[in-house]
Amino acid sequence: MPEAAVTERRKDKRIIVENMRRVLLKEYLMKETRRAGFGGLDIQRTPMGTRVTLLSERPGLVIGRKGGAIKSLTDAVERRFKFDNPQIEVQEVGNPSLNAQIMAEKLANALERGWHFRRAGHSTVRRIMESGGKGCLVIIAGKLTGQRHRTEKFKAGHIKYCGEPRNLWMDRGFAVAKLKPGVIGVTVEIMDPAAKLPDEIEVKAAVSGASAIPEPAVEPASELPIEETPVAPEEPAKAEPEAAEADEAVTLPEEEPPKPVETVKKSKVATKRLKKVAKTVKELGVDADVDVSEEGK
Repeated sequence: MPEAAVTERRKDKRIIVENMRRVLLKEYLMKETRRAGFGGLDIQRTPMGTRVTLLSERPGLVIGRKGGAIKSLTDAVERRFKFDNPQIEVQEVGNPSLNAQIMAEKLANALERGWHFRRAGHSTVRRIMESGGKGCLVIIAGKLTGQRHRTEKFKAGHIKYCGEPRNLWMDRGFAVAKLKPGVIGVTVEIMDPAAKLPDEIEVKAAVSGASAIPEPAVEPASELPIEETPVAPEEPAKAEPEAAEADEAVTLPEEEPPKPVETVKKSKVATKRLKKVAKTVKELGVDADVDVSEEGK
């Protein structure tokens, strides 16, 4: 057999042995801390040794008086499972009703105390949903009402059965209830209340200050220079109505008897129009006297 194949086989064997050791450790700690409410286990290998994080509903029972219980538990783990310098840390579960393993253990205990399986299943589902769970699934399988095996499911809310959302957000717990007809398996699956599913889309409101496009500033008409106003010389028709308005300010001919010249008070708009008319008349070559002085201001 080639050397590479032998090395790969040894690596696979180490992985299998390590995983089996972790599963056996979990079953052992679950059995030893049943009264304290076993909620889960996390094993991490560090340079200082192996850190085992134990979740419990009542951490005081796991630690014991003056830490005696947890010391004996650490020695047993090191002796039985050959872990290097194990360090067991106990953490309290924040909300036991949302921990699948704890709820599975409580449901199994209720069945062992004589509760009817339908009453126990509905009660568990209602308690999980009232605690804020996004969804839950309870499966009870075994000899429930007779000598024949049957399976009952109780579910509520949103449940994922496959895919990445199930691996990320679904917490799973399993327990066994030992009854006279036989054992009954209890499986509880709970979806995390903070689950972010792929089909949930959040549309954010636009911020008025950041999204508003500033409009270009427009100067008032009175402040614009005269040169910027284009006047087409080939359109003489536009000058005729404006010239009629300017006749009021034109002086009378000398042949007629002199009359007092009446000046019309002009606004800024009228002054601007008169300037435009004077420019147009000058371009057309017409001899006319147009008074564009801003009198009457």
